[in-house]
Amino acid sequence: MVPSHARGSLQGSCSACSVSSRMRVSVNNSSRISSLKPPCTSRFTPRRTPPGGTRAALHDPGSIPYLIETTLGFGRVTRYEQQGGSGWASFFICETSSGNKLFVKTSARDASMFDGEAAGLTALGHSGHLVIPAVHFSGSTPEGCADGNSVIIMDFLNFGARGDDGELGKRLAQTHLSTPCSENARNGRFGFELNNTCGDTPQVNDWCDDWVDFFVENRLRRQLRLAGDTLLSGLGEAVIEKIHLWFTPFDASNPIKPSVLHGDLWSGNIGTVAGQPAVFDPAVYYGHNEAEFGMEWCAGFSGNFYDSYFSVFPKTEKYFAQRRQLYRLYHYLNHYNLFGGGYKNTCVTIMKGLIDGE
Repeated sequence: MVPSHARGSLQGSCSACSVSSRMRVSVNNSSRISSLKPPCTSRFTPRRTPPGGTRAALHDPGSIPYLIETTLGFGRVTRYEQQGGSGWASFFICETSSGNKLFVKTSARDASMFDGEAAGLTALGHSGHLVIPAVHFSGSTPEGCADGNSVIIMDFLNFGARGDDGELGKRLAQTHLSTPCSENARNGRFGFELNNTCGDTPQVNDWCDDWVDFFVENRLRRQLRLAGDTLLSGLGEAVIEKIHLWFTPFDASNPIKPSVLHGDLWSGNIGTVAGQPAVFDPAVYYGHNEAEFGMEWCAGFSGNFYDSYFSVFPKTEKYFAQRRQLYRLYHYLNHYNLFGGGYKNTCVTIMKGLIDGE
């Protein structure tokens, strides 16, 4: 979704995007996270001697630099500076004696939001087709930390502007076709190991054997309940009554298989690293590949993007237009719940079109 927090030079032309500058993260896909669940979900306990037998950390025990020095094995922290922030997080740049440069986000919130981000980035990076930020740590801050209650630490790299849309489309399709790193998803289930957020909205990812059931219960109805609007709820239930029709092209010969989805793919979350397509700030779950296009109204995907994507992952034509509107609806409802305004009218228009159409 188009978030309320700051964005960098990668912002697109979408009129809904009200954004400013921000530092970015990135790099290789090898993470210190041993599984999809981030390594630290309880209060941080440091090692007194960092890996390699070097001497104890030089920073105060309650600080993020101390956590880095005693946990990540990157040596001493030689630079640690704040570089802006958002409505709920602060951003820092960290340099170490080993030469590693890190991007750090801290928050007064608990670790669940960062844990969801870390797990999502790990899942996205599994296929290796897109450049995905590598996460080194996610969890609670040290006792007494002045910078908040939770932290996520990633490799730092300046992202380049958005590159070749055709290459992005091809790499995204390859990612969607890749074998999931989740056993549940490999077994045909939809959801994710952790709940996470789309923007600032909690996103429930309970595992489900049926895609349509997952999307109805964990996406549409949850947004409708959050809206608490009689008109939207009535129209939403009328859409849900018809929803199975639009998925009749999928059967045993053409099944919907769980694809790892970025989940919030708009122009501000797309860039390049060394000319290669990169994405970040995800709301990851395993779902129908077409759901990835739900933010296309603010992503600026070109014809070249779609041509390349569907040359790798062929489109199921029948009822594609209806499913496309359905997936947009989820994000428009989310925007209405977050920002209000004219998004309600857009939701009404989409739902009436789906109800009155075939």
